[in-house]
Amino acid sequence: MPDIEFCLYYLQSVRSLMINKNSIQEEINSRLKSRNACYHSVQNLVSCSLLSKNLKIKIYRTIIMPHVLYGCETWLLTLREERRLRVFENRVLRRIFGPKRDKVTGEWRKLHNEELNDLYSSPNIVG
Repeated sequence: MPDIEFCLYYLQSVRSLMINKNSIQEEINSRLKSRNACYHSVQNLVSCSLLSKNLKIKIYRTIIMPHVLYGCETWLLTLREERRLRVFENRVLRRIFGPKRDKVTGEWRKLHNEELNDLYSSPNIVG
């Protein structure tokens, strides 16, 4: 008899975890979708050539990051979601730092991820 009670308790615990995991996944997806709206609201500031890169980074850290990462301490991220967050961060950083002229060909190109990490000294968004 105790085995049946234990199995029922275990099944209820697993069901509770699955429900919580789904709600967390929904929260993460909601945050990932709303990040674009936040980014687009300050996109003109981030791409403005009149503002310094330091000011643009402060805008990113004080406006965009808190909006995207609100409640993140309770998230259980999958590799796919971690990648989505990194892609978003790299897109914003590329907009902040702008293109780079290739020394060999003289053509403008996007910054590579390693170059972005070197320029932006803080840890990446996933940490």
